[in-house]
Amino acid sequence: MNEKIVNQPATEETLLKAKNGMPMLLLNLALIAVSIAIFIWGIIHIDQQQTLAGILMGVAIFYWCLPVWLLFAGLRVVHPNEALVMTLFGKYVGTLKGAGFYFVNPFMTAAPVPKASHSELAAGGELETESVTSGKKNNPALVKKRLSLKTMALSNNKQKVNDKLGNPIIISIVVIWRVADTAKAIFDVDNFVDYLSIQSDSALRNIVRLYPYDATDDEDANEKSLRGSSMEVSQKLAEEIQSKVDVAGIEIIEAKITHLAYAPEIAAAMLQRQQASAIVDARQLIV
Repeated sequence: MNEKIVNQPATEETLLKAKNGMPMLLLNLALIAVSIAIFIWGIIHIDQQQTLAGILMGVAIFYWCLPVWLLFAGLRVVHPNEALVMTLFGKYVGTLKGAGFYFVNPFMTAAPVPKASHSELAAGGELETESVTSGKKNNPALVKKRLSLKTMALSNNKQKVNDKLGNPIIISIVVIWRVADTAKAIFDVDNFVDYLSIQSDSALRNIVRLYPYDATDDEDANEKSLRGSSMEVSQKLAEEIQSKVDVAGIEIIEAKITHLAYAPEIAAAMLQRQQASAIVDARQLIV
C-alpha cells in the first residue's frame, strides 16, 4: 500500500504562561518546615500515640522523597535576553521568555540548544558541543539549555569567489543576527548557528557573481560594483541571507563586507591596470 508523504508544517513559537515562582518556593519551604516538625512530634509521641505518630511520620518521609523535589524541579530562572524552549514528554508546549523567576509543570524540560563558539567559527574552527555523559567536544549531544536572544555577529572565513567578470577575489563578510522564532531555531534545523554560517557563504557567492570588483571604463561609469556600491551590495546580501534562514527563525539585521581584495594571482596585474587607468584619466583632465 502506497503511503502519502506529508511535509510537517514549521513549528511556530508559542509563549508559555507561567506563574511567579516565589510564592511556590516559599510554600515549599514552609511545607518542609512543617514536615520536619511533624516528624519530630511523631518521634516524641511514638510511645503514646503509635498509630497517629506512625502515619504522620510516613507522610513527612513521603513528602521528602517526592513532592519536595517536584516542586523544586518546577522552578525556573530566566535571565534578560534569554529563553527556555519547553517540552513535555517530547511535545513542544511553549517558550518561556522575559526575565524573572517562574514555576512551571515539573515534568517539563528545556530543549537542548546548540552550543557554538562564534570566535571559532570566525577563525574557521569546527562547531563544538559537549557530551551529556562524557563532556567531550565534537559530540552531537548537547547540554546547553538556555537560548540566547541577544544580537550577535557571525564572521566567516575569507573565501575566493569569481566576480561578474570572472576575476577571482578574496572576500569576507560579517552578519549581524538574532533569534526571532525560538521554536523554528530549535526544532526545524539541526544547528541554527551552523546553518546560518553555511547559508551566509552560499548567499555571498550568489551576490558576488552579480557585480564586478570595480567599474573603471567610461561606458560602465554607472554600473554597480563591489567596491563602489558597498551599501547596495550589503542590502542585497542581507536580503539573500534572510530568504535562506527564515526556516531557522533567524532575523538578519545587517550584513557587511569586511574584506575585499583581488586574489594574489591577479593582484599585481590589476594594480598595474589601475595605475595605467589613473594615468590616462590624469592626462585627459590636463588636456
